[in-house]
Amino acid sequence: MSLYRTELRRLAKRRFTRYMSLLGLLVLAAVVVGMFFSNQKIDAAAQVRAERQAEQQYQDQVRYTEQERAACTQAEAAGTKDANRFPPECDMITAPPREAFQAEWFLPSTFDFRESFGEMLIPFAAILGLVGFVVGASFIGAEWSSGGMMNLLLWRPKRLTVLLSKLAALLTGMFALTVSTGLLWYGGFWLVALFRGSTEKVTSGVWQSLALTGLRGLVLVLAATTIGFALASLGRHTAMALGGVVALLVVGQFGLGILLSMARIPFVEAWLLPTYAAAWMQKKVTLENWEACNATFTGECKPETFDITWQQSSVMLVVGVAVILGGALWAMRRRDIS
Repeated sequence: MSLYRTELRRLAKRRFTRYMSLLGLLVLAAVVVGMFFSNQKIDAAAQVRAERQAEQQYQDQVRYTEQERAACTQAEAAGTKDANRFPPECDMITAPPREAFQAEWFLPSTFDFRESFGEMLIPFAAILGLVGFVVGASFIGAEWSSGGMMNLLLWRPKRLTVLLSKLAALLTGMFALTVSTGLLWYGGFWLVALFRGSTEKVTSGVWQSLALTGLRGLVLVLAATTIGFALASLGRHTAMALGGVVALLVVGQFGLGILLSMARIPFVEAWLLPTYAAAWMQKKVTLENWEACNATFTGECKPETFDITWQQSSVMLVVGVAVILGGALWAMRRRDIS
């Protein structure tokens, strides 16, 4: 019997895998439902209401300006003009132009598929990445803690073959879960845009861009799954992976961020892993340092910027997975099984 097929069936039959996958799907479904009910389609009536609100706010501002100019004139005539409240000349108090009050500000939230769906692929990858990490850690960690790995190696003494077969089965399962859920994710938000937003200007180029973003999300999910599996294999317990991630986030990321901020190091986010995950999904993240001012010819102060691209993130992703998985394979080959 094929070890790979056996591990694949065992993965599918594990209650923890089913419950964790179901929990992830419920969270994703809640996001879609929440977006459906928090948005609405913009029709002619909504446009009219928004125009009316914009006009009302403009008229309120005009009345307020007239009152302030009248108060300034009276205070100037009485010799009690407050320099902190009024300008040197009362005629300087004027209302903003009508075009400053845009009707778009008063429109209800609507879901534009072309503009907004790309952002929704980030929580999709994050949630399924977390599911993959925990399932992967539990899948191999339970084998070590229960003694199942030792029994299996009596039947199949090739250590690396056994470990890699388990990893292949795990990645196959997560691949199937991510792709099938991703298709539902695309379809769900297409329905949200259809009934609660807009599907205009969604060209073949837009679909290609969204497909590439989804592919990067799939890679991120599989990488997180591999890391969880490898960490649990290194520590021979599920808690090794979960504890390592908690330590990394609390000590290595949160603590490092505070330390670098206290040291006034520019671009603190460049040292934090979530920044590179965001750059991988968004293709580029631009960090800003407002303590460094780059003056323009108009006198405007612009912050110093630093770009992190998906290519830089891919290097970190590949190196991280290779080092952790390589360590797990080395430990599997060199350490005693007991």
